[in-house]
Amino acid sequence: MELLIMSYCAKTANARRTVGVIPYLPYSKQSQMRKRGSIVSKLLAQMLCKSGMNHIITMDLHHKEIQGFFDIPVDNLRASPFMLQYIQENIPDFRNAVIVARNPGSAKRATSFAERLRLALAVIHGEQKVSESEVIDGRHSPPTISQHRVVGIGLEMVPMLTAKEKPPINVVGDVGGRIAIIVDDMIDDVESFVNAAEILKERGAYKIYAMATHGLLSSDAPKKLEESVIDEVVVTNTIPHELQKLQCNKIQTIDISVILAEAIRRIHFGESMSYLFRNIASED
Repeated sequence: MELLIMSYCAKTANARRTVGVIPYLPYSKQSQMRKRGSIVSKLLAQMLCKSGMNHIITMDLHHKEIQGFFDIPVDNLRASPFMLQYIQENIPDFRNAVIVARNPGSAKRATSFAERLRLALAVIHGEQKVSESEVIDGRHSPPTISQHRVVGIGLEMVPMLTAKEKPPINVVGDVGGRIAIIVDDMIDDVESFVNAAEILKERGAYKIYAMATHGLLSSDAPKKLEESVIDEVVVTNTIPHELQKLQCNKIQTIDISVILAEAIRRIHFGESMSYLFRNIASED
């Protein structure tokens, strides 16, 4: 709301152009309809456009298709060059590393990293089975409706789909005796990263890194990371996380302010933005 109010203020003050620099676009994960849910990213895009924005600069959108929600130009910058440079300069013996995708959905990004660094690739597939005591019993769900209030409308004619059941968690690829580098676009709920790291440790990885552009690290994520088998968590400064670093000594920060500053300068002087996207693959 603060951003929308400032943008509208600039518009009413007759500003020639308003450029929004939003390194992490909020609600970017809610860009697809799940069952009958709402697409919140579409709403956010419409609000930003209506407030008077003429241009948006952001970084590593969760889904690149979000740019289509906007009626104004959107420059989706990439943090992958900075992360690749960090791997080459700060991870000893990185040639003995393997890039890991913690689920098949992030395999494209991991493949791009592996091809750039000429390293092997591994993908974690499946899900961890929970015990019966951890299954939600539904006590917080709405009460059931009595049968006499339900009117039969022939729904029994609609075919029911079989529920999906993922296989037990497994690692596709060899990580034994190697450095495992888990890459993704954001780290918020770290439970999946911690579980993936434990599986990799069981498979023989002797050092584990977790890398992502956006380090949301909400709730008790720093505490979970500190107690996990992950050796180092690398995120960029698209989101301030100074307090989280005080709670977890494993968090390292990559500064990406240089590319944001260059994007602002090029837009202000009307220069081409293509240079900032050189050697950027569609998977990045």
